[in-house]
Amino acid sequence: MQFRAILRIVGILVTIFSVTMIFPALIAAIYKDGGGLVFINSFAFCVTLGSIVWYKNRNYKKELKAKDGFLIVVLFWTVLGSVGALPFILSEQPDLSVAGAFFESFSGLTTTGATVIVGLDELPKALLFYRQFLQWLGGMGIIVLAVAVLPVLGIGGMQLYRAEAPGPVKDSKMTPRIAETAKALWYIYLCLTVVCAMAFWLAGMTMFDAIAHSFSTIAIGGFSTHDSSMGHFDSPVINLITVVFLIIAGINFSLHFAAFSIKGFKPGSYFHDIELRAFLFVQLTLVAICFFILLAKGVYDSPEMALDKALFQAVSISTTAGFTTTSFQDWPLFLPVLLVFSSFIGGCAGSTGGGMKVVRIVLLYLQGMREMKRLVHPRAVYKIKLGKKVVPDRVIDAVWGFFSAYALVFVICMLALIATGMDELSAFSAVVATLNNLGPGLGQVAVHFGDVNDSAKWILVVAMLFGRLEIFTLLILFTPAFWRS
Repeated sequence: MQFRAILRIVGILVTIFSVTMIFPALIAAIYKDGGGLVFINSFAFCVTLGSIVWYKNRNYKKELKAKDGFLIVVLFWTVLGSVGALPFILSEQPDLSVAGAFFESFSGLTTTGATVIVGLDELPKALLFYRQFLQWLGGMGIIVLAVAVLPVLGIGGMQLYRAEAPGPVKDSKMTPRIAETAKALWYIYLCLTVVCAMAFWLAGMTMFDAIAHSFSTIAIGGFSTHDSSMGHFDSPVINLITVVFLIIAGINFSLHFAAFSIKGFKPGSYFHDIELRAFLFVQLTLVAICFFILLAKGVYDSPEMALDKALFQAVSISTTAGFTTTSFQDWPLFLPVLLVFSSFIGGCAGSTGGGMKVVRIVLLYLQGMREMKRLVHPRAVYKIKLGKKVVPDRVIDAVWGFFSAYALVFVICMLALIATGMDELSAFSAVVATLNNLGPGLGQVAVHFGDVNDSAKWILVVAMLFGRLEIFTLLILFTPAFWRS
């Protein structure tokens, strides 16, 4: 393990991350509502810390191994989430505990969207912008930006990229070089953010709100600048814009790259993808179920309002964004439970969505169907296919391993929360909300996590990390074999 080389990289990344503190300071200067000094002090601390760590290890430039990449990624998210908590600790408004500050920082960076803050409408614009900016950076993964920049600094990036995306399609690259891949992803991500912000602005948001909510929409994060989330705007047009961009952000970004290549628009890249078809099927099914139940129960005065609420909440929760326009937890009990469970599926692999990812659920379904066929015809040989491609059994084994590890982590986190004194429903939904990077839950955490005790907050921070790093990247560090030379 190249510990000094790893520390050198972490020092560089912390120094780069310190730049994120400058933008909120500029926002404070523009709106003159306070908060600027907090971010100046935070910037000074981060740049000093990063520079010291880099300087003491500047001469260690050894080639990284795959094992080093996993440790760097975990350190990256842990360290940046920790230094990212500094503005929340230093701010007088809101007055957060250390656990609350870390919770808010990790929730933003992992795009979970759960918050411990009450009274968002009264907060300084600088702090509001910072929360949204954290989600935007975490949405695509700051590590992807890092692998586009680090080669310039003489640091290879392939090990980091593979450790960051440990899914069934992790080894598929859009371009021959990883730096070009990372840049392509960020160009797409940035363009979608700009278009989304313009759409929100034209629909009636202020420029500040439009930019802030475009950050959390494209990141599928769920943070808002208002306590009532998207319900603050009370606009069916804004709701529809949000739904459209959540679906776009929930699609594998490699499909966007393939469809909008330099050779022209190729819509076939979307139509032929089985994961995307499954993703859209799930969305349409959830919307239909919510709409017809809300209509049958007479929850809203008109079919149009019922459709607006059903469409928004079904897409927002199932893609793991967590925006709300209404208290969906007050709907007929079946619906909030259904939507919370839909977050286990989440977005497509290679998207900014959370959850277990659609492709894994599809593979689990296909494997289940294959086993039933084998019971009928024990001697027959069946191959699992995604489209026209045969899926190797090694991938199927990995998906089952992921599902098992996911269930184990879920149960341990839930039991740990119950041990802190949280009731069973709140503990269950809190783990769902954090492990799936969803945000809102049910029971005690239906609106916010401000009333959760500090011990539970630390447990949920760990759950966020497990969810963001897709279980194995973090879990592998707890195996003795990882630390053997």
